[in-house]
Amino acid sequence: MVSNLSFLFMAVAGIFSIALPVVLFLFWRRKHRLRIVPALVGAAAFIVFVMVLEQLISFAILRPDADGTIALLSTNPALYVLYGIFAAGVFEETARFIAFKLLRKKHDGAETALSYGIGHGGIEAVIVLGLTSVNNIALSVMINSGSAELPAIAGVTAETMAALVETSPFLFLVGALERVFAVSIHVSLSVFVWFAATRKGKFWLYPVAIMLHATANLSAALMHTGVLDSILLVEFLVGITSLLIALLAVYLYRKLGRNDEGAPISKELLEITSNSA
Repeated sequence: MVSNLSFLFMAVAGIFSIALPVVLFLFWRRKHRLRIVPALVGAAAFIVFVMVLEQLISFAILRPDADGTIALLSTNPALYVLYGIFAAGVFEETARFIAFKLLRKKHDGAETALSYGIGHGGIEAVIVLGLTSVNNIALSVMINSGSAELPAIAGVTAETMAALVETSPFLFLVGALERVFAVSIHVSLSVFVWFAATRKGKFWLYPVAIMLHATANLSAALMHTGVLDSILLVEFLVGITSLLIALLAVYLYRKLGRNDEGAPISKELLEITSNSA
C-alpha cells in the first residue's frame, strides 16, 4: 500500500512544480520589469527543442529496445554519459541562442534573459515534476484499490509499482528541490547565452553555457550508469553546481550587464538567482 504521507508529498511536489515559476515571475515582474512574452517563448522553445527535436534524435541514436533498455548504456556507459549531458546542453542552449536573436528586436533589455529562464525552467518543472506527480498519484490510487487491471497498463511494471510502495515519502519532495536547482540553472545559463547573442565578441559564452549545462547534468547521468547510487548525493552535487553557475552569471552581470539607464544590475540577478537556488 502507498502511504497517505506519500500521497500528500506527491501532491505537494505537483503543486510546487506549477507554483515555482508562477511565483518567481510574479514576484520579480514589477521590480525587474519582467515581461510575459520572453517567458512564453522560453516555454515554447523548451517544448520544441527538448520535448520534440531532442527526443526524436535521442530515440534514433540510442535506439531503445522493446523493453525500454538501451544497449549503449550497458556496452559503452562512458559514451552514453557524454551523449546524455551534451545533447541536453546543445539543444537547450541553442534554443536560447535562437530565441534571443529573435527576441532582442522587441525585447532588448537584459531582463529578457531572466524572463526566458523562468519560462524555460518553469515548463520543464511542470512537465517533469508536475505530470510525473499526477501519474504517480493515479497509479498509487490503483495500487491501493487493488485494481486487477493495473499490470496491463502500458508502461507499468512490477518494479514501478514496488517503487511507489517502498519509496520513502520524503523522497517525493526531492523532486521539488531538484526543480529549484534546475530553474536557477536555467535562469543563470540564459544570462550567458543572452550576452552571447546580443554582445559583439561574446559568442564564446554560448559554448561555455553548453559546457556548464553538461556539467550540471553529469551527476544525474552518472547515477543512470550506477557510478553514483545515492539520490541525495546527486542532488547535493547539482545544488553546488547550480550555485557556482549562478555566481558566474552574477560575475557576467558585473562586467556586462546594464539596465536601460546604464546602471549595473548584478544585484538584481544575485537576488533572483538566490531566490531560485
